[in-house]
Amino acid sequence: MELALLGLLALLWGSSYLLIKVALAGIPPLTLIALRVAIAAVLLIAVVRMRNEHLPADAATWRAFLVQAFFNSIGAWTVLAWGQQYVDSGLAGVLNSTSPLFVFLLTALWTRHEPITMRKTAGALLGLAGVLLLLGVDALAGIGRQVVAQVAVLVGAFLYACAALNGRRFNALPPTVTAAGTMACAAAVLVPVCLAVDRPWHSHPASISVVAALGLGVFCTGFALLLYFRLLRTLGPIGVTSQSYLRCGVSVLLGVIVLGEHVTATVGLGLLAIVLGVAAMNVPNKEKALRGTESRAFARTAGSPPAR
Repeated sequence: MELALLGLLALLWGSSYLLIKVALAGIPPLTLIALRVAIAAVLLIAVVRMRNEHLPADAATWRAFLVQAFFNSIGAWTVLAWGQQYVDSGLAGVLNSTSPLFVFLLTALWTRHEPITMRKTAGALLGLAGVLLLLGVDALAGIGRQVVAQVAVLVGAFLYACAALNGRRFNALPPTVTAAGTMACAAAVLVPVCLAVDRPWHSHPASISVVAALGLGVFCTGFALLLYFRLLRTLGPIGVTSQSYLRCGVSVLLGVIVLGEHVTATVGLGLLAIVLGVAAMNVPNKEKALRGTESRAFARTAGSPPAR
């Protein structure tokens, strides 16, 4: 069940690239990001109300939401958008898929909240190898050029890793509340900036761009974040970030289905490597119960409010 949800999350976030491309034809980048988080915030707050749940009332939790929003969207999306202006899409895809490796490093050197097994390590490396096969090893040819932009893309991947690790502190809250609070903070920051910088009332986007933006906010952000915070509880940071490999596979499959592209033997091998790598990183083990106990302990020590 969890692996199926992980695949659905990868599908949602993988398809976001297509929707972003369509939306950007008529909507400025900053306006699109602000619109994306604002739509998601309204949707998620409505879900919280329908479920008779309540957003926290204490300032400490909202400060934690703001930090999570920076890792998940405000900081990560900004540096990625800037970097991808100067980095070829193939190389950007490789660099952006390194989040699981950053989680491994941070887990081994800092949090140590779960064991770094040989199986998980092999799965991470196998998934990255699959990404290289999908995008082509020649995608790495641009490494060393536009160094600052490439570092920006890596910083985005690093922030995604930080988001996965930091998100564990919200395990005491329902995923709906965490997702709604995070997006509300992101909207509170990005919407005023968008109004001051882009002045979106001067834009006249086509209907297709508006529909793409709505789909991006509702499905690829709002619904996807509900899955994300649920999977952080059940699969942990290493498991949930493994979907960054699957996203590359989703983009290839969308190219086959939507654009009629052909799957070569190399692409097929890459897809297989990604699936095997993600499976290796998420196979249940005896440490799962211990990991859940440690995550709850981490949430208490981090100052999370009690479950409602």
